[in-house]
Amino acid sequence: MGLYSKHIFPRLLDWSLKADEFRRLRAEALATAYGEVLEIGFGTGLNLYHYPKQVARLTTIDSERMLADRVARRIGRVAFPVEQMQLDASGRLPFDDDTFDTAVSTWTLCSISDLPSALAEIRRVIKPEGHFIFLEHGRSDDDKVARWQDRLNPFQKIIGVGCNMNRRIDQFINEAGMNITALDRFLLRDAPRMLGEMYSGTAKKG
Repeated sequence: MGLYSKHIFPRLLDWSLKADEFRRLRAEALATAYGEVLEIGFGTGLNLYHYPKQVARLTTIDSERMLADRVARRIGRVAFPVEQMQLDASGRLPFDDDTFDTAVSTWTLCSISDLPSALAEIRRVIKPEGHFIFLEHGRSDDDKVARWQDRLNPFQKIIGVGCNMNRRIDQFINEAGMNITALDRFLLRDAPRMLGEMYSGTAKKG
C-alpha cells in the first residue's frame, strides 16, 4: 500500500476532484469563509482558488503531505498567505482555543480515524462567533443504500486509503458539541449513490 497510498492514490484523487461539479460545490461551500481560516485535510490544495476575498490567512493541517511540488505551485498563485502544518501523533491541533474565524473540511471527515476527537478539536479552536464549513460524503438516508454502504465499507477503506462511505456526518458534528446552522443533503451528480450521498453545511459552537 505504500506506493499506492503515497504516489498513485493522491494523483487519482487530485484528478477526480478537479471536475467541474466539484469546483462548483467548493465555490458554493466556501463562499462564507472569512478571516483567519483553518483547513483540515488540505490534500492537494484544490480549495485554494475558491476562497473568497474576505479570507485574510489560511492555515492548513494534514497527517501527511500529498504532491508537494504541485501544491506549492498552487499556493504561489493565491493572494493570501498560506501556512502548511503537519499533524503529530497526538492528534491535538497545535493552536490555542478560539483561534480561527472559520474552519473548513471538504471530503476529509470520511478518512479521519478518530473522528469524534478531531471534531472536538475543531470546535475548540473556532472562535465563539466563528463557524465550521463542511462538504462531505457519507451515509445514505435510504436504508437499502446504507446497508450496502456498511457491507462494502471494508473494501472502500482499502481502495480509498482509509475513506469510510457510511458515516452520518451531521450526527458526528452534533455529538462533538456543535450546532448545525445549515445543512443540504443531496446526491452528487454522475457518482455511484453509495459514494455520492453529500452533506454540505455550516455549524457553530454549541
